[in-house]
Amino acid sequence: MKTGKSEINGLVLAGGKSSRMGRDKTIMQWHGIQQQFYLADILKPFCKEVFISKRKQQGDDIDSAYKIIVDSYEGIGPYGAILSAFRFQQDMAWLVVACDLPLLDKSTLSYLMENRDADTMATTFRSPYDGLPEPLITIWEPKSKSILLDYLSKGYTCPRKVLIKENNACLLQAPDPDALLNVNTPEDLIKAETLIFKNNRK
Repeated sequence: MKTGKSEINGLVLAGGKSSRMGRDKTIMQWHGIQQQFYLADILKPFCKEVFISKRKQQGDDIDSAYKIIVDSYEGIGPYGAILSAFRFQQDMAWLVVACDLPLLDKSTLSYLMENRDADTMATTFRSPYDGLPEPLITIWEPKSKSILLDYLSKGYTCPRKVLIKENNACLLQAPDPDALLNVNTPEDLIKAETLIFKNNRK
């Protein structure tokens, strides 16, 4: 029996330290606006509310037009941000995206939403690089909260490992693999900027 679909909130993960990049990825402007705000804006048509996830040491300089959720699970990165979102509103599904996805676009998000399977713990994409789940561009269903907490109690802090071990996610092939490009290093940045330039010339 199919379950009803919960409403969806959006969460932009912007609490990282950008240590590999060497500068704050959240404020990079690939599209004429800080990346954290750009992603929040493109999530809005798909979500009831959109929030930006921050560590306690951050958030004072966020534009007042954007809402934030401060991590209540500290020191465990995106895993803690997802759980903090569920602590804030546990009955919502959460569309979670990392701030380092400069090529993520509305068509990719539309595809994710249209193919959402609310009977699984999450709907996500297979990585075009290794075939594994991409946990940081994912719709996490309310039922995933208890699963994530259970794995946390066992010492897990990697959402990808939870998706792999549970084997209870709807895995999609991205219509545009480039949309899943993560920018973590200066080398990734060069690749992303080249693709953005090419796309803008089309």
